[in-house]
Amino acid sequence: MTRVSLHLARADNGVIGRDGGLPWRLPADLKRFKAQTMGRPMIMGRKTFESFPTPLPGRRHIVLTRDPAWRAEGAEVARDVAGALALAGEDAAVIGGAEVFALFLPLADRVELTEVHLDAEGDTIVPPFTGWRETAREDHPAAEGRPAYSFVTLVRG
Repeated sequence: MTRVSLHLARADNGVIGRDGGLPWRLPADLKRFKAQTMGRPMIMGRKTFESFPTPLPGRRHIVLTRDPAWRAEGAEVARDVAGALALAGEDAAVIGGAEVFALFLPLADRVELTEVHLDAEGDTIVPPFTGWRETAREDHPAAEGRPAYSFVTLVRG
């Protein structure tokens, strides 16, 4: 059985993305994401993979896509959830996008969430995590033109 965790930043209004990128710049969130995913297989959708300038160092990139012809340097291709989990092995960090989060949510035992405290404009939304229990929270105030945010860990309720 694969241990599955979701890793994402989400605005108070549910927005996680805009035009293929993030609608904010939070260096501390990127640093936390790197620490949580380094050395782990990451499962993502094709658009998430293509949003990176190059594959992220030190991590495997398992890309879930319905396009049978899609291939990319640095990507291991999976056609379905079972295939992605088989490639990942014992542990998987699911990193997006919204459709991929929805597919893996029933299988996840933990959510590593950055709550970005603003109502962001965007085109990709993830609903609130209901039925989950908060086990850790680290609040950070707005600073240097960046919004306030909280690092939150959720586990199944």
